[in-house]
Amino acid sequence: MRTVKVNEDSIADILNDLLKRSPNHYDSYQAQVNAMIDDVKTRRDEAVFEYTKKFDKADINKDNIEVTEAEIQEAYDLVDDELVDVIRKAIKNIREFHEKQIQNSWFDSKETGIMLGQKVTPIAKCGVYVPGGKAVYPSSVLMNIVPAHVAGVEEIIMVTPPGADGKVNINTLVAAKEAGATRVFKVGGAQAIAALAYGTESIPKVDKIVGPGNIYVALAKKAVYGNVSIDSIAGPSEILVLADETANPRYVAADLLSQAEHDEMASAILVTTSETLAKEVSKQVEAFVQELSRTEIMEKSLQDFGYILIAKDMTEAVDVANAIASEHLEIMTANPFDIMTRIKNAGAIFIGEYSCEPLGDYFAGPNHVLPTNGTAKFFSPLSVDDFIKKSSVVYYSREALEPVHKDIITFATKEELTAHANSIRVRFEDK
Repeated sequence: MRTVKVNEDSIADILNDLLKRSPNHYDSYQAQVNAMIDDVKTRRDEAVFEYTKKFDKADINKDNIEVTEAEIQEAYDLVDDELVDVIRKAIKNIREFHEKQIQNSWFDSKETGIMLGQKVTPIAKCGVYVPGGKAVYPSSVLMNIVPAHVAGVEEIIMVTPPGADGKVNINTLVAAKEAGATRVFKVGGAQAIAALAYGTESIPKVDKIVGPGNIYVALAKKAVYGNVSIDSIAGPSEILVLADETANPRYVAADLLSQAEHDEMASAILVTTSETLAKEVSKQVEAFVQELSRTEIMEKSLQDFGYILIAKDMTEAVDVANAIASEHLEIMTANPFDIMTRIKNAGAIFIGEYSCEPLGDYFAGPNHVLPTNGTAKFFSPLSVDDFIKKSSVVYYSREALEPVHKDIITFATKEELTAHANSIRVRFEDK
């Protein structure tokens, strides 16, 4: 990890480096992704089967592309009972947190003959992408499906890459069943996103696609947006730890590496006011990297996107944290709750030395699908809101419209929209 003194130039350079990780900077892959999407639109199932054979080495066809009840039962027979118990405990926490986000329709009536309101309706069909590849993420299954279920989505269609044997990871399958997936299909990559967006003979078209994936998945979601809704275009994982001299350097180092192990483009940053802490954390990081698995991934991540930033005081440190707007922000300071009130930009905020990031990844309840690459400045975590839509409701009686109808005609006329004005005028032709 590089140790850097905070100044205007150093922060600008770091922000520029971090933004290079965004899917928006990988346009060289977009043509390939677009070609795959067009192919799936045209050849549908046939294209999906061919891409699955090419990329996942699995022989998938119309008879085995959908996970069966027998396969789910087999997964339960093989999975560790302890994991099932933990999954159920996590679901309880995730559900309870997201139930607090539920919005209800509302209507406001007045004696003048006016009723205005907002009707809240769940999305009918949602597609959930669950990645495979370098790691298996049953936790992502829970975080994407549970809020959709809480929102009232009727059909939750999950897609995930199969292994070369044509099977889905047993932990992923059990998590999907426990969380409430309606159907599960054995397909991943850009072809899965295209299938969900446009539909094939086997895979139904959905209204929205959520869930993280690799660069091909991210670019595919970007390409189909507009035909369907999406949650976000997720970039590589990231963590920022904001710490002072009171922080435990061993805890800080461990937490930085909890994100660096995700992939080579993950970012781990310490912002501190203490040079002593900075040196100790650096030592602890080096020691942990040699002890833990995924050493090569962590080393590459830390080499390219790992920083220890030394700020002159906590005000400057907070400013840096807000500028970076990290996906995960941990606060390990003498008064972490005070610092929390000064944070404006972060996907999730973890307060105190025992609120480490993996707690949020797996168990606490808030969603771990979070904005990345600085988008926490204007995006929010995945929530129940992502699985509903709102319709405005307007009712005016004749008696309510009459006093204001000339005002509306004036407005429409000034915009030179005579048909708009006429729509109002014909209702009062006798006046």
